[in-house]
Amino acid sequence: MQENICSIPINDVFMPKDGCPMCRMRDMLEQRKAEYITGSAMMEPNVRIRTNEEGFCYRHFSMMIKLGKRLSNALILESHLQRVAEEIVLTNPKGKFDKKRLAALQSMTKDCFICRDIRDNMENMVRIVHAMWMSEPEFRELYAQQPYICLEHYTMLLDVDQKGLGKNYDDFYKATLALTGGYLASLREDITHFCRMFDYRNAEADWGNSRDSIERSVAFLTGEKAVLTEDGFENTIEP
Repeated sequence: MQENICSIPINDVFMPKDGCPMCRMRDMLEQRKAEYITGSAMMEPNVRIRTNEEGFCYRHFSMMIKLGKRLSNALILESHLQRVAEEIVLTNPKGKFDKKRLAALQSMTKDCFICRDIRDNMENMVRIVHAMWMSEPEFRELYAQQPYICLEHYTMLLDVDQKGLGKNYDDFYKATLALTGGYLASLREDITHFCRMFDYRNAEADWGNSRDSIERSVAFLTGEKAVLTEDGFENTIEP
């Protein structure tokens, strides 16, 4: 396959053939962004203005705290808390309700600076995947060799820039459906077998591939890897 600055990251996440390649793409983008926010972006006023306004979700705050220095995180929080204070405590000196300030707070609590950036970047990556799939037979073969595409990224791959695929859309749909639909069928078999193993009549039966079917089903449905502990699920994607 011919490689360039756009195709290299795509090849990097598709080559391992381990799980959903688009999940690996998202994880890579998230880590790079969290490192950037707590690193060089600290000195970029335009970025700080946006992070102060938009804030971060729990997932991405956790990544930033793990990957960045404590002082960097404290400085980010200091200016963000000031912005929150301006929207809440300093809403109106007369104490009147302000719908515009409430709307700003709602936006801040429902979204995240990194989430928005990842959404935009993932859509761009999907367009590159489409272009490579249409123009490079080797990548088309690599695409077909993936274990599966999770439900979230199945939807994204088929929804983003449908016009860009043009007459190739139906073929791309079939290739993607084969990955997602085929894996879904095997998951259903495994989870059903897991349930049947709790019937006393199957006490001596073989568990087959069903032992981790709960975890694999959650990963397929949510795009998040997880392990099942005695107390419930524990996220294994390190923040």
